[in-house]
Amino acid sequence: MLDVNTAWQFGAALGLGMLIGLERERTRGEERTFAGVRTFALVALLGTTSVYAGQQAGLPWIVALVFLAVIALVVAAYRTTAKNGSIGATTEVSVLITFLIGALCAWNEVAIAGAVAVVTMLLLAVKGWLHDLARKIEPSDVEATLKFAIITLIVLPLVPNENFGPAGLEVINPYKTWLMVVLIAGLNFAGYVLVKVVGREHGLGITGLLGGLVSSTAVTLSFSQRSRSEPDLAPVFALAILLAWTVMFFRVVVEVGVVNVPLAGDLAVGMVLMGAISLAICFLLWRHGRSTEKAEVASGHNPFELGDAVKFGVLFAVVIFVASAAQRYFGDTGLYLAGALAGLTDVDAIALSMANLARQDPDSAGAAARTIVIAVISNTMVKCGMAIWLGAPSMRRTMIPITGALALSGAVAAYLVG
Repeated sequence: MLDVNTAWQFGAALGLGMLIGLERERTRGEERTFAGVRTFALVALLGTTSVYAGQQAGLPWIVALVFLAVIALVVAAYRTTAKNGSIGATTEVSVLITFLIGALCAWNEVAIAGAVAVVTMLLLAVKGWLHDLARKIEPSDVEATLKFAIITLIVLPLVPNENFGPAGLEVINPYKTWLMVVLIAGLNFAGYVLVKVVGREHGLGITGLLGGLVSSTAVTLSFSQRSRSEPDLAPVFALAILLAWTVMFFRVVVEVGVVNVPLAGDLAVGMVLMGAISLAICFLLWRHGRSTEKAEVASGHNPFELGDAVKFGVLFAVVIFVASAAQRYFGDTGLYLAGALAGLTDVDAIALSMANLARQDPDSAGAAARTIVIAVISNTMVKCGMAIWLGAPSMRRTMIPITGALALSGAVAAYLVG
């Protein structure tokens, strides 16, 4: 007698097989293949049936035998289509996966079967997008990926995991320092890839958002300079700059969250406030100066240049040492001063330093969160100075009150995170 669970297994296999077949039918276009919707559904059922038959007969090898027969059928079909000039094997591989999905359903692993089916359909659906991406990949992109693998899989395990420093200030850990290098390189790589995926030419607003993932400082420099030659578009350039800053606010929370989740929760209160104020101003600027002007996102140089990685590692080690010394000798006030000074050049190093400090000493979490907010305010004011110095007069008139509002919201944020 067929019980409910068995019926569910067969029904799930049939449904998942049909979904994969429908997606393959949709994406193949005029391409002729040996398998369509019905074939995929039947192959999934075959996988379930072979497992079920083996279980009932006490012959578990039946499924392996049937799978070998399916492989033989697929190979024969591929050889036939290859003679007609088609060298793709997507359909053939999909058929084999569909058989295994049916088998998983019979083994009562319907959730895993569903996940595999979804991934399969996704890969079939993004065929054109993946081909476009492949055409955009350059040798430098492959080099960047290899460098990331090297610094993560080869260099990191070789770095000593012990603390160094003067008595009472043994806070420099080479392993943790290089781990922070890997984290920042990974985030930069994510932005680098995203720019590659979506393309570099966009409206100014999208350019600001994407540019913020790569470098909000670079966005500020670029659009401030452009405002001199195109002063009428200064509000739109200010919008792009502010969007890049907004991305930076939320990026800091993500960075800290990777190292110290509780601190990221505390910090999020302040950063969300600054981000909300920034987005509100962005909306006003968008209403004031809509433009169809296009710009290119600076994809940046290779995010895994060894020199840059070493520089960030040294900066991180210096910042965490100075911050620890400042806290020891001057208390929280010294920590805040270190944050303000570090923020003049970089937010990432002080943010990750505070995340590590708060993880080692949870009682300092409040001071660490305030220090990060102070560093963000300091960094924002430096970038405002760039806009004032390099931008058109209209850019200055726009950016000064915006930065003032953000600094005020940052002061409130520093109070809230305490």
